[in-house]
Amino acid sequence: MKHTVACVASVLALLPSATCMAGPADYVFTPAVEYGEREIDFKAGRANTDGADQESAASLGFGYGATPYWFTEFYAKYKSIGSAGARFDAWEWENKFQLTETGQYPVDVGFVVELERPQDRSEGYEIKFGPLFQTQFRNFQLNGNFLFARHYRASAAAPLQFGYQWQAKYHWTQALEFGLQGFGDVGPWSNWAPADQQSHRFGPAIFGKLPVGVHKAIRYNAALLLKASASAPNNTFRVQLEYEF
Repeated sequence: MKHTVACVASVLALLPSATCMAGPADYVFTPAVEYGEREIDFKAGRANTDGADQESAASLGFGYGATPYWFTEFYAKYKSIGSAGARFDAWEWENKFQLTETGQYPVDVGFVVELERPQDRSEGYEIKFGPLFQTQFRNFQLNGNFLFARHYRASAAAPLQFGYQWQAKYHWTQALEFGLQGFGDVGPWSNWAPADQQSHRFGPAIFGKLPVGVHKAIRYNAALLLKASASAPNNTFRVQLEYEF
């Protein structure tokens, strides 16, 4: 645990001196780490907004459970606007730290740090970080995350942004679970934007894990997120597929 806290502190020390937080392909972080697990991770999403071109995003990554408390993953990210073809958007390095033993306390706690290098160098570098929470109640799993994001060395300065994620999942069978997911961006963390400028969206989601061999599985989740505030897209469809081995 001391090494985990030291890793978190070291990464946060990189934060020097913002952004729309959640993209169409973003997913809900969970705090658990599987030591020694490797995964190939594909994420994609599409957002539709009245009066604007459709925005699509996708990423492909490789992750590894480097220690019992640290999972690290490297992504290539792509996006497209309207009818334009997909183009490379950014490299991303994600690090997740499990801060408590699963089930040891009523709430499991983790922490995530993402470092992104956009292809557009005027955007500088993006850093996203925040605590992750999860609890179980009978057959229900509940997640809530608070995330902060900021660009540095960008052509235009912007304050630290604040957003959130949440998820409620009912454990039915391993192959099929269902629930709800939600994402929100409220603006600068110390001075939230007016309500009509915030972005909030939520909707139904499905989840599952399909064994495909010894210590191998395909895990999936998908959600249809609907507009819950004036500045949010009308609808967003997102999906994630992971091959774990």
